[in-house]
This record gives sequence, C-alpha cells and structure tokens, in this order.
Amino acid sequence: MSLNDTVAADITAAMKARDAARLSALRMLKAAIMNKGVEKGRDLDDAEVLTVVSTLGKQRRDSIEQFSNAGRVDLVDKETAEITVLEHYLPPAVSAVEIDAAVLEAIAETGASSPKDMGKVMKAVMPRLAGKNADGRAVSEAVRRKLGA
Repeated sequence: MSLNDTVAADITAAMKARDAARLSALRMLKAAIMNKGVEKGRDLDDAEVLTVVSTLGKQRRDSIEQFSNAGRVDLVDKETAEITVLEHYLPPAVSAVEIDAAVLEAIAETGASSPKDMGKVMKAVMPRLAGKNADGRAVSEAVRRKLGA
C-alpha cells in the first residue's frame, strides 16, 4: 500500500472515530499531496509524498516558533497536534551520530577546511541524508561545529 493510500485510509478511520483534530491534519496533508500531484501532472511516489510531509512538518515548526513569540498558546497546541500526526508518516529521525558521520564524510570529500566552505559541505551532506528524517538546522549546526565557525 502506497503512502498516499495509507493517508486516505487514515482519513476514513479518523472520520469513523470522530477524531476531529486528526482528521483536520490528515485532510491538510491530503490536500498538500494532491496540490503537489497537480503541479507535477501525475500521482506522487512515496519519496515525493515524504518530501511533502517533511515540508509541512517544517512549516508547522516555524509556525510554532512564531506563535510562541506572539504568546498564542492555543495555536501552538493546534500546530503541535498536527506535527504529531505528520510525524507518523515520516521515517525515524536521524541521530546526531549519523549526522556527524555524514558531515565528516562530506568534509573529506569536498576538502573543506574553513567556515567559508559551508555551502559546499551542505550540498554534499544533504543527498547523503535524503530519504531520512534529517533536520536541516541540526545538519547546518553540525557542519558549522566541524568547520570551526
């Protein structure tokens, strides 16, 4: 069963369970998947669906930060609940050890030696972590640490 079919089945289950919060998050996810499919002109494969899910998760985390700064606890709670639903579809998060190993490999491959080379290293690291649930900020921070910035 594809990830897209899983989302559709979960929407049906949430409707039957009358779980409004989960249903809302799943419908938002389904709409984003459909929009991306229309944009591409075809149905998305699982890797593309995962990209959509991770993008939505990142948007929710950014929203939480903004709402926290504005003191909107109600909206923070709503976004946090949506992230919980979205994380169900993502692979497990990459550990700090895996990130560090990928960063060291990329530094060795690119010959980077100073913080000026951060862009080259990031370009080499991100494909190594593709398909895994890697937080870009954590990767960026690891690169910065290793290059001595």
